[in-house]
Amino acid sequence: MVAGGVLVAFLLSSLVNALIAVLAHALGAPDDFSQLEPSRYVSLTALGVLGGSVGWTLVRRFSPDPERLLRRLVPSVVVLSFVPDFFLFGEGEVTGVVALLVMHVAVAAIAVPTYRRVMPLSSAR
Repeated sequence: MVAGGVLVAFLLSSLVNALIAVLAHALGAPDDFSQLEPSRYVSLTALGVLGGSVGWTLVRRFSPDPERLLRRLVPSVVVLSFVPDFFLFGEGEVTGVVALLVMHVAVAAIAVPTYRRVMPLSSAR
């Protein structure tokens, strides 16, 4: 059930990120901005969803209060994940970079409820 949930989170996140990329190009993101190509964002989406599931599992297992820790950890990790994107303003301009930032938030918004469903915190210990 866990693997299936993580797979669904990855597929749904990839679909939403594809829509964000299309919208970003329609709003003027450079056509040659490689970060908005599926081969780039799909692999990074997989990494984010899988990495998040590993982190979620570790917090469930080892934290005495996983709910409290995740309430702080998830937004912190999402904000930290923005940092590399800020170095891409010259390549992707504002529209492209904002699209990448929105992608990070979208993945978290999809993955976290999925993790809650397939790896509930109440049964962590």
